Amino acid sequence: MQFEHHIGIDYSGAATAKTRSATIQVYQSQINGEPSEVASPAATNNRKRNWNRIEIFHWIVSQFEQERPIIIGIDHGLSFPISYFNRHRLNSWDEFLDDFAIHWPTDHPEATVENFRNQSSRLGTNDEMRITENWTSSAKSVFQFDVQGSVAKSTHAGLPFVYRLRKALPHIHFWPYDGWEIPPETSVFTEIYPSIFRNRYPREMRTVDQQDAYSVCRWLHEMDQSKQLPIFFNPPIDRPTKMCAAKEGWILGVY
Repeated sequence: MQFEHHIGIDYSGAATAKTRSATIQVYQSQINGEPSEVASPAATNNRKRNWNRIEIFHWIVSQFEQERPIIIGIDHGLSFPISYFNRHRLNSWDEFLDDFAIHWPTDHPEATVENFRNQSSRLGTNDEMRITENWTSSAKSVFQFDVQGSVAKSTHAGLPFVYRLRKALPHIHFWPYDGWEIPPETSVFTEIYPSIFRNRYPREMRTVDQQDAYSVCRWLHEMDQSKQLPIFFNPPIDRPTKMCAAKEGWILGVY
């Protein structure tokens, strides 16, 4: 297969970066392909501990530092609509990350998304959509807060950590910003939307958040095993759309 491990992360933008939350879930594929839950490093044999966003960041770094190709799919936006880029005169995704990290430092241990919602100059409106979101039936704007199924809060909480990842891991392929084709033996970090896959697999005894992380992990493994991932890395979009998506990003699995 193209990757040795496949990881699905269900994220959360609630509370602070150091707050532990049951809505943050991680699943990783095993040798036989079956996803297994990854426990927080703070957990012990006698006590279960939830993840927080700071731990997730450091764990992702540790996974990417290993000498094996892996793919991680996370369920928050990795970029904003092209209207946002034009409004703030941002010419590339890296410029966007640099700018966002300055205006929304939600990676600070005590910071919350709510701290910045009423004072930041970097805001958007609910009707601003990326092309990839318009290609789905249910994905919402990254600026649409406080509604069920919204990724706005998790996106605004997660992007400063993506900025950190970008700086710490220059060898990682951030798809599609580093190109639609994945070089051999290269690890990948990508945005994914669990709702696309959630109902394909029996839920069994998993929570909704566990099911989201599980289904992403399992789908990534199945598509890799069946040699179909390259199809999804190259969705059937024209050149102008691809040029726009080089800034806006694309949700892996939207085809």
